[in-house]
Amino acid sequence: MAIVDFMKKHFKHFNAASCVDAAEGWVKLLKENGKMFVTLAGAMSTAELGISLSEMIRQGHVHAICCTGANLEEDIFNLVAHTYYERIPHYRSLSKADEQELYNRGLNRVTDTCIPEDEAIRRIEKQLLVLWKRAEKLGERFFPYEFIYQLFEYRMLEEFYEIDLKDSWLYAAYEKQLPIFVPGWEDSTTANIFVSNKIQGEIQSLSIVKSGVEQMESLVQWYQETAGEYPIGFFQIGGGIAGDFPICVVPLIRQDLQQEECSLWSYFCQISDSTTSYGSYSGATPSEKITWGKISETTPSYVIESDATIVAPLIFQYVGERLKNHQKEMVSAARESTLSSSL
Repeated sequence: MAIVDFMKKHFKHFNAASCVDAAEGWVKLLKENGKMFVTLAGAMSTAELGISLSEMIRQGHVHAICCTGANLEEDIFNLVAHTYYERIPHYRSLSKADEQELYNRGLNRVTDTCIPEDEAIRRIEKQLLVLWKRAEKLGERFFPYEFIYQLFEYRMLEEFYEIDLKDSWLYAAYEKQLPIFVPGWEDSTTANIFVSNKIQGEIQSLSIVKSGVEQMESLVQWYQETAGEYPIGFFQIGGGIAGDFPICVVPLIRQDLQQEECSLWSYFCQISDSTTSYGSYSGATPSEKITWGKISETTPSYVIESDATIVAPLIFQYVGERLKNHQKEMVSAARESTLSSSL
């Protein structure tokens, strides 16, 4: 049974029904020539969301991404060190001594998964330093994701690949040359490495990596150019800076730049297990965003209170199947029209 058929049959109520509604809303947006903006918070790359997200990117169903620095780098960590990762199924019952032992072994735990320090983090450190020094020598500056794209462009990590490239969402984004906005990049391991090299004198200036406010300026330009032709949806996984940073681009344009003709986000969905509470951004309902001029009262909006590692792959597969069937129907209709004309 296809995922579409399974979900329509079984996902009838509550969060399950919201999954189907949100997926259908995504399909409708793209059928109407819209674009989808996806945000990644939490540890989605370590959770290997790339297996399903990369296919969505390849199929042209995702058009820009905003993620934390951790999600940017952890997709690469998994790409080059997958066999060295350790899964800890009993992570809920670990003692402090167990955690110390993992640290002593060079294993950084993210819920049930341990990232190997030497094989993952240190494996890409030298290559990034080469790119940072090269940019400094040439007087060039790049966004964090552009340095990652250069790792692919110059084939600097090929000897270390341990998973199929098709399961890396970053590689799929590189192939499509999607813009990736990474607010708060300094809160990441690679940024820590970058700063340490500056302190040690390997790099002379921190400015070779473009700042967060420059990323906002770039996002404004992307939104203005895209919204001039297409409706834009916002699919948010988790909360925090990955979601809050980009969604603010609309009130920035409409209120601060006073370009009130700029369209609002045309679709909004958030997957979060953070329950609604006072003062909680992650738990805020979409209706609150109306008061900030981000969406309108008529914007299709969905909240799915569940684990994104379960929900997101289902929605991605659902959307992919529905749009693939739609394309087949369009081709079939075109053939019938051509045949009728010839008769």
